Amino acid sequence: MLPFILAAALAGCSNETLVVGSAHPTPDSRRVLVVYNGSSEDSREVAEYYAMRRRIPASNIVRIDCTSDEEISEGDFHRAIEGPVQANLRKNPNQIDFIVLTKGIPIRLSDDEHYSVDAWLAAGDLPITPIVELTRDSLMKSLNPYFGAAEPFSSKKFGFHLVTRLDGYTVSDCKALVDHSLEAKPEKGPFLLDEADNRKSGNYLPIQKGLERAAKVLTTKGFEVDFDQTKEFVAPAEPVAGYASWGSNDAAYDLETYRKIRFKPGALCETFVSTSGRTFRPTRGGQSLIADLIADGVTGVKGYVSEPYTFALAKPDLLFDRYTGGLNLAESFYAASQFLKWKDVVIGDPLCDPYRR
Repeated sequence: MLPFILAAALAGCSNETLVVGSAHPTPDSRRVLVVYNGSSEDSREVAEYYAMRRRIPASNIVRIDCTSDEEISEGDFHRAIEGPVQANLRKNPNQIDFIVLTKGIPIRLSDDEHYSVDAWLAAGDLPITPIVELTRDSLMKSLNPYFGAAEPFSSKKFGFHLVTRLDGYTVSDCKALVDHSLEAKPEKGPFLLDEADNRKSGNYLPIQKGLERAAKVLTTKGFEVDFDQTKEFVAPAEPVAGYASWGSNDAAYDLETYRKIRFKPGALCETFVSTSGRTFRPTRGGQSLIADLIADGVTGVKGYVSEPYTFALAKPDLLFDRYTGGLNLAESFYAASQFLKWKDVVIGDPLCDPYRR
């Protein structure tokens, strides 16, 4: 039997057909829904590659048709993205826990708050309202029920889906995310945790303390940790198994140094930068981008499509503890992130789990 079957016709794309859908899916691949934009050749190509390498069944491939711009109106989001995805989820014979969006699907709503497409899709049918003001009441209505969890995720139990994205400057960068996931091994380190000398007070201090807690957690578990507390912004000579820093918010930040950081397959990363996921297209100026880290070989990274404030940043101690404890990429990032339906975008193959026992 051929390993892949014809799953969809692509009107408007350069290829007439999309060959995806494994005849021999795995139990894990049945849990993943892959979404691609029929208006984007890049989206089709990335979806096809991921579906082939991860053996995603044909029933778990969803075509949408929307703008390939990075912004989309709320109305078009509900109609062209959320609608087709929810329609598939209602009839899909598999229990879907993870949703993978592909390059060429908008990343941000074009409203005043500039919410994340991925974050809105993840929240699904949960009775969650997006944060509209920075009050305790508003924040409490957007809490992530999986935050702090140490158990494998189940959409049936928690009531929503973990959404990740395969995106980057190029299609090759997106495919490399998949390759790195499949090549990942349970590395002992090094994990680079880089403090910023200008982020040791106010609302920044809890995040800085999170780096310290992460260093203790990893060291206690027997991992090699480089906890850099100097004033310099550093890039080690060898590839790292995990990375967290303040990126361009570090007073000592240097773009050339940032682009020198290299990663082992399976490496996860968080940078405490407000708009690190504002674009996945080559650009100049502004804050540091996670797209550069994707180009440098990271396997999973979290970013923000617009200002998220410090309360939304992934907690590095939870992120690395859950990942090295056996949870997969998607589970680790969501367990470390306190809110849903906000500004977050998680990059990478959700099934990446090199430390799984």
